Amino acid sequence: MREFTARFATTEEIANWDAHVTANPNGGNLLQSASFASVKAKHGWKPLYLVYEGTTVREGETAPFASYNLVLEKSVPSVGKLWYMIKGPDVYSVEDIPAVLDANKEFISKNKLGVFAVKIEPDIVASEETNAFLARTGLVKSFNIQPNDSTAILNTDMSEEDVLKSLSSRGRNAVRRSLREGCEVERVELTEENMRKMYALMDTVGQGSANVNLRSFEYYKDFWTTFEKAGQGRLYFTYEDGEPSVGAYVINYGNKGTYKDGGSKPRRKQYGDSHQVQWTALTDLMKDHGIVEYDFCGTPPSDQLKNKEHNYYGLGLFKTSFTKTVVDFVGVYDQVISPAKYKLWNSFAEKVMRQLWVRKTGQPFY
Repeated sequence: MREFTARFATTEEIANWDAHVTANPNGGNLLQSASFASVKAKHGWKPLYLVYEGTTVREGETAPFASYNLVLEKSVPSVGKLWYMIKGPDVYSVEDIPAVLDANKEFISKNKLGVFAVKIEPDIVASEETNAFLARTGLVKSFNIQPNDSTAILNTDMSEEDVLKSLSSRGRNAVRRSLREGCEVERVELTEENMRKMYALMDTVGQGSANVNLRSFEYYKDFWTTFEKAGQGRLYFTYEDGEPSVGAYVINYGNKGTYKDGGSKPRRKQYGDSHQVQWTALTDLMKDHGIVEYDFCGTPPSDQLKNKEHNYYGLGLFKTSFTKTVVDFVGVYDQVISPAKYKLWNSFAEKVMRQLWVRKTGQPFY
């Protein structure tokens, strides 16, 4: 029997938010963190902290359930409030989702919260059966928002030597050759100068085009410094001719590592320098934080890895040289709370809101 209730977190729980999130069924996600909530609060969203409690079924037995999830709220004039449960809810399996939906509906109605729809984005692996199950719940499939709804994940729950052996021959050879040829990677201080150099590297690899929506420097500065101050983020460079040629900003959250942002100069002379930056960063996270997996954060879907027309084709080639494990998550689904208002939102309000937001800020709506 799966039955959950929903409530807002207490002040004490919010003060210890990351400890609760990383204790979730799947270990949480950096986009559910207190650091990310702080960033989004400065960029148009109101963070809410939602707790699900109750009972679930695990291995055929009834078991207690608790899950702490960040919700981002925006008010839509004449429509109501939209909730975006970014990378949540964190549950044991897709069978827990109907109980989450029931809890949402009751909580929103009972407390008159004025929410017309809830976007959910659980890290549940997609399959025909899973997608069909979600469709039967009444959820409406929406467009994916985060770049790592399909992503390459490297298992790091082993020795450094064994992780190196697990890489594809191309990736392993690039790491070893770059070492032999003296490619040096260093973790650098998060100064204004280094952040601007990192942003410039990001802007040279087409991330401002169809590949990736490049946000403003101020957004990245806020993001990088917030996670760094929480002891969760770090910046790496390698150099050519005295200037950074490849950069990577990586994050540790719970027992997971993530390659969050990257950039590089074209036509570089050092072979394997991008591989060496990743190898240095992920092995540092293994040593310092004991990460058991490393998310390369975005590839084409597993069935489109060879599609040269896909926006992420080049990124996918690089990332799958480390691991062939490409995971497709179910992506975004909408829970409709008010059908009439959701229809209004879907027909034109969302499009208008997104256009106005881009005009006002130059930033993506989500």
